[in-house]
Amino acid sequence: MKQAIILSFLTLLLYVNVQAQDATNAVKVFPNPATNVVNIIGLLNTSTAQITIRDINGNQVLHHQWRIKNNALNIPISNLKKGIYLISIRSDLQTIQRKFYKQ
Repeated sequence: MKQAIILSFLTLLLYVNVQAQDATNAVKVFPNPATNVVNIIGLLNTSTAQITIRDINGNQVLHHQWRIKNNALNIPISNLKKGIYLISIRSDLQTIQRKFYKQ
């Protein structure tokens, strides 16, 4: 009986992990390279997300709280210099990091 409970628990953990990975992999950042706006789709719908953008040297260039609408965000980036950036999206349900290039 104890082994069956442990096996069921491990199966549940594996299922939850696979579901979380699927949700994370579904998030897309485009266009890449971008000029004025970065679009993020495939987010889990929560009310808000903390957005942090860092440059290639790790310097924070943007930090803001945005409302997630229809599983998506549109982040204005026209004030950023050309280069490679890392965007972090943190909500109650997920934390995602993606790279994008500002043209």
